[in-house]
Amino acid sequence: MKTIGLIGGMSWKSTVEYYQIMNEEVKNRLGGLHSAKCLLYSIDFEEIERYQAEGQWRKAGLRLGDVAQSLQKAGADFIVICTNTMHKVIEHIEEKITIPILHIADATANQIKKTKIETVGLLGTKYTMEQDFYKARLESNGIKVLVPNESEREIVNKVIFEELCLGNIQQSSKDDYKQIINHLVDQGAEGVVLGCTEIGTLINSEDCDVPIFDTTVIHAAQAVKKALE
Repeated sequence: MKTIGLIGGMSWKSTVEYYQIMNEEVKNRLGGLHSAKCLLYSIDFEEIERYQAEGQWRKAGLRLGDVAQSLQKAGADFIVICTNTMHKVIEHIEEKITIPILHIADATANQIKKTKIETVGLLGTKYTMEQDFYKARLESNGIKVLVPNESEREIVNKVIFEELCLGNIQQSSKDDYKQIINHLVDQGAEGVVLGCTEIGTLINSEDCDVPIFDTTVIHAAQAVKKALE
């Protein structure tokens, strides 16, 4: 089994999900007392969020690159960045290491293609929804991506940072998200990508009439598959 290097803490709530999913996946695949071989470096999200808000993406990337380098030196065979948004700076991280990074959008695209779905709605931070680093990765796999309108994007982003990252689950926010998802479906979305690793704590498949692609679950499961290859 390969050793997975996890860059976590963004937020720590979803990092907990990664750890649990990966260990359950290893147990299901190998049985017995097997668990995932992994190294976790949990960063202070306050620092990274400040870089995001200030547009200091290179600084954020170099900071995470140092973290990835530490994980490589500690024995990680590949890296998993436990967040969607910070894949924006993956090139800066890759510059500092020689081991591969398992890209969350690639893992998600592979899962979508298995279902033959061609058009998806994307929920995530405003950076993920508005910028091309994530959408383009899905679109390069032949998947059309729809995002909410500007006012809906503000709602989605605010709930992520002010509620979900703090472990605060509100029924009113769930209702808002469900309405936004329904609007995306009305526009032609055949499925919805939960493109922030916290959204799965608020929305699940029972809340929607179309398939949900929870990137946390997909990414963590793909990491285990890679570790066991």
